[in-house]
Amino acid sequence: MISVNEFLIFAFASLMLNITPGNDMLFVATRSTSQGIKAGIVSALGIAGGCIVHLLAAVVGLSAIIANSAIAFDIIKYVGAAYLIYLGIRSFLSKQNKFSISNTVEKKSLSKLFWQGVFTNVLNPKVALFFLAFLPQFIHPEKGNTALQILLLGLWFNFSGTIVNVIVAMLFGRLGNWLADKQAFIKWQNRITGLLLVGLGIKVALSSRK
Repeated sequence: MISVNEFLIFAFASLMLNITPGNDMLFVATRSTSQGIKAGIVSALGIAGGCIVHLLAAVVGLSAIIANSAIAFDIIKYVGAAYLIYLGIRSFLSKQNKFSISNTVEKKSLSKLFWQGVFTNVLNPKVALFFLAFLPQFIHPEKGNTALQILLLGLWFNFSGTIVNVIVAMLFGRLGNWLADKQAFIKWQNRITGLLLVGLGIKVALSSRK
C-alpha cells in the first residue's frame, strides 16, 4: 500500500485542490448565500454523492487497465502528469479574483438541492478527467491490490472535499457576499495551487522514468 509520507503528500495536495474555488464550491456558496446553511450543506453532500460515481468508475476503469497493460497505465500517468502541469499553469495565471454569487436563484427543496448537486457533479466531464489524471500518480501496482488503493485514496479525496464544502456552506450562509469579494484569498489560492500542481506533475513525470 501507499507509504505514510506519500499519503501525506496526497492528503495535502487533495486539500489544496479542494479549497481552490471552482464550480462545486460556487454551487455550494450560492445555495448557502441565497437559501441558508442547511441548503449549502445538503448541496455539498450531493456533490459528494456525485464524486462517488466518478470514483467507482475510476476503480473499475483504472483497475482493468492496470491488469491488462502496464504500458497503458504508464501512458495514463504521463498524460495525467502533463494534465496536472497544464492545470497548474492555468490556475497560476488565472485572472479570477472573486466569486460570482447570485442572491436571486430559485429556492428549491432540500431533496432537489441534493440531487442537483449529484447530477451537476456526475455530468461534469472535468471531474472524471481529473480523477483519471490525479489518482494514478499515487497508485503502485507492485504494492498490492490496485482497486483498493484507488478506492481508499478516492474516498479520502472526496471526504476532504466534502469537509471543505461544508465549511464553505457554513461561512457563506453567515457572511455571504462579504466573503465573495475577498480577492486576495482567491488570487493567492490560485497561485499556490498552480505551483503545487506543476510541482506534482513534474515530480511524477521524472519519477516515472526510474
